[in-house]
Amino acid sequence: MYDRIKGFRDFYPDEMQAYRATFDTLEDTARGYGFREIGTPALERTQMYVDKSGEEIVEELYSFEDKGGREIALTPELTPTVARMVVAKQQELSKPIKWFSTRPFWRYEQVQQGRFREFYQTNIDIFGSAEPEADAEIIATAADALTNLGLENDDFEFRVSHRDILGGLLASFDADVDTEEAIRTVDKSDKISHAEYMDLLVAAGLTYDQAEQFDDLLDCDPDELDDLIEFAGTERVEKAVTNLQNVLAAAEDFGAREYCTLSLETARGLDYYTGVVFECFDSTGEVSRAVFGGGRYDDLIEGFGGQPTPAVGFAVGDATLSLLLQRAGVWPDEELSTDYYILKVGDTRKEAARIARALREQGHVVESDVSSRSFGAQMGYADSINAKTVVIVGEQDLANDEVTLKDMESGDQVQVPVKDFPAAYDEPRVADFE
Repeated sequence: MYDRIKGFRDFYPDEMQAYRATFDTLEDTARGYGFREIGTPALERTQMYVDKSGEEIVEELYSFEDKGGREIALTPELTPTVARMVVAKQQELSKPIKWFSTRPFWRYEQVQQGRFREFYQTNIDIFGSAEPEADAEIIATAADALTNLGLENDDFEFRVSHRDILGGLLASFDADVDTEEAIRTVDKSDKISHAEYMDLLVAAGLTYDQAEQFDDLLDCDPDELDDLIEFAGTERVEKAVTNLQNVLAAAEDFGAREYCTLSLETARGLDYYTGVVFECFDSTGEVSRAVFGGGRYDDLIEGFGGQPTPAVGFAVGDATLSLLLQRAGVWPDEELSTDYYILKVGDTRKEAARIARALREQGHVVESDVSSRSFGAQMGYADSINAKTVVIVGEQDLANDEVTLKDMESGDQVQVPVKDFPAAYDEPRVADFE
């Protein structure tokens, strides 16, 4: 008996039905905004991730040398891959480029709530627009996806920030600050004590008083953003504040502002973010970590050898999203169902197969016996798959030019002319013939 590998999951049909319904909704929402689906490989060269994130990233990868002597890795995220794809055909692609995909990823990391070593994720990105409307459309797509899944506006919130406000404020202090390290510290501020937070900001180059002042500046309401411009006195912070205000104004027009909360403590730990960033949280706090996040990453395409190309997007994974949907009571139904089960009695395969084909052509889910089981065993199986209607095709029924329909919920059954079934009916239920 083989055990499942730690951090990997099996999905049985009932579970897979719920996950498929979830991802179908995410993808349908993306299509509604004009995003086009792409397919991407499971393997990439390890060096691509090293160049993006440093040598230490290898410890978090499923990486190995293939039979051709190439150092390759199972893809841990999609962004470098889509950047590579954009660069490869940058001159041919119409701008803006709007892509989405759903696929598995692999990361060798500590398994915990909402985090596995293999996970499924939908990525939605816009390349080629630096306008606030692009950021707002990404936020609106995310909001619509969640509400289409059944969530209400009090079930979740988007905590919205701007990386260049953080970087600009840090640069305004008279100190030699490691900006990237300080922003990483801000990103984890809600996971550590205030004392540890201050110590890490000091370690990044601020004095203790400056760290306290910086922390106070981040506690800011939307109508106080202009105060940050006055404090910093730099064009950098002014541009960042104006951009954030414009994104939130566009989000208002796109119907997504009600989901957005200004949260300058939200920084997104990845260094490639350059502008507006956001994270989705469970409003009740029951799901304690971010459900998903995204933001603007204008420098990435150029970093992969392409022409300067602004970009913004988000990615939502199955593990944390399922926790939020389950908490809110809107996780899709895991109960399997079948529209029709075709039950054969005697030598009736030909007619039973004709009926099954005709019902499937009408768009119904249809099963029939493939194991030569008894009448009772077939009825038991029909019940186990939650069949709504059983069509009994028996030798005696056919001799009378009839088949029997049995409603599995009520137990009612009726004989119907075989010549009329099912062609004369779009929804040939028992009640239609009573």
